[in-house]
Amino acid sequence: ESEPGTCKDREIMRHDPHTLIEGCLIASFAMQAHACYIYIRGEYIREKEALQAAIDEAYDAGLVGKNAAGSGWDFDIYLHHGAGAYICGEETALLESLEGKKGMPRMKPPFPAGAGLYGCPTTVNNVESIAVVPTILRRGAEWFAGFGRPNNAGTKLFAISGHVNNPCVVEEAMSITFEELIETHCGGIRGGWDNLKAVIPGGSSVPCIRGEHMKEAIMDFDYLREQRSGLGTAAVIVMDKDTDIIKAIWRLAKFYKHESCGQCTPCREGTGWMMRVMERLVKGEAEVEEIDMLFDVTKQVEGHTICALGDAAAWPIQGLIRNFRDEIEDRIKAKRTGRVSAVAAE
Repeated sequence: ESEPGTCKDREIMRHDPHTLIEGCLIASFAMQAHACYIYIRGEYIREKEALQAAIDEAYDAGLVGKNAAGSGWDFDIYLHHGAGAYICGEETALLESLEGKKGMPRMKPPFPAGAGLYGCPTTVNNVESIAVVPTILRRGAEWFAGFGRPNNAGTKLFAISGHVNNPCVVEEAMSITFEELIETHCGGIRGGWDNLKAVIPGGSSVPCIRGEHMKEAIMDFDYLREQRSGLGTAAVIVMDKDTDIIKAIWRLAKFYKHESCGQCTPCREGTGWMMRVMERLVKGEAEVEEIDMLFDVTKQVEGHTICALGDAAAWPIQGLIRNFRDEIEDRIKAKRTGRVSAVAAE
């Protein structure tokens, strides 16, 4: 559930379980689909309980189920609690999991729109997209398109974590500046703007951007792509100058190694290899020449897998090397001369 933003004094809608159910009903009726499956990750226990309670209320009120809302049209919603696999965020791995199989991405084609869940035509969307449908229908497409720059219209859920004074999830207009987003909703950067080291603007899978380039940054897809990063899921990770950026990216490499389903050789072998090299970079135990070798390996993983998890594992490391290569080299030199930095030692 998000807090509503107030960009340009225009009310922005608030997402909650009830608007999601309403969106599912509208979208499914438009498609003439009689079944909707909401897949929620295994770790989200309380969120699952809240959503299931809302679904039960909708059934009790006759809004869904047989003769949904008195329309003569039958519609059922099923809430599926996953087992905690990150890979099941990929649409075809999600379908495999729903069918009771191991969550591993499918080769495409066929695409889910032609043959998806149980072989039936299936549309897979993020709940964020579905939940915004009722408000767009009520207020009109022009109202929704009034937010953001051309080709980046609408609103976005920004999940801001890390070194801000008030981490939060907020729905705001696309193309809001990073400074306005942080100052309005997060109470500023911990220690002030001069203390900002780096930002991962779109979730752990996109490359980081140096802090000095972020204050005036525009939070939309086109602008961040130009900065060789991306808006992604808009899960903004803020890091101040106390952060060991090398260790932070190693932790992401470890995560992607753990979450790889192992189906594709470049991802299965590459994620482990990248994590182990990153582990030595954190300690300063690698050779300077290995930095370029690591970058080359990320390019061998990127774009060579069935799904985008290989890309997601490669991009944070590429961003680290592009933006903080000097810090990696300094740590290697410090280790060689016996001057291990306090940050690395921790």
